[in-house]
Amino acid sequence: MTLLELMIVIVIMGVLLAVAYPSYLGSLRKGRRAEGISAITAIQQAQERYRANNASYGALAALSGVSGSSANGLYTLTVSNNNAANYTVTATGAGSQASDTACKVMGVQAQGGTLRYGSGSAAIDWTVAEADAGKCWAK
Repeated sequence: MTLLELMIVIVIMGVLLAVAYPSYLGSLRKGRRAEGISAITAIQQAQERYRANNASYGALAALSGVSGSSANGLYTLTVSNNNAANYTVTATGAGSQASDTACKVMGVQAQGGTLRYGSGSAAIDWTVAEADAGKCWAK
């Protein structure tokens, strides 16, 4: 091979890498969303166990078996608006998931036994009919 052929191969590989790498990172982020969903689900289960023994849903600190971050630390978890009939669980991307522009924030809102799923790039707008703007809960 000549030097010119070698340079052409290097340029072609560089172009392929420049096109494929962002797609690869997007696939990684999408796969890591499962950790946030799993953490939210664990909090939902803990809320139901807590509610079975108390008059209302609990704050995050009162729930047993859950913490303020997901298993690998990719999401920070919060519980808000908890009372006798409602609660909201939010998972916010941390670390490498903080760059997940479509689904940086995912959450579940329980209102009187009805669950709503939401997502967004910076926050969840629970006032709109379709709160899952990023389609993060789509299967």
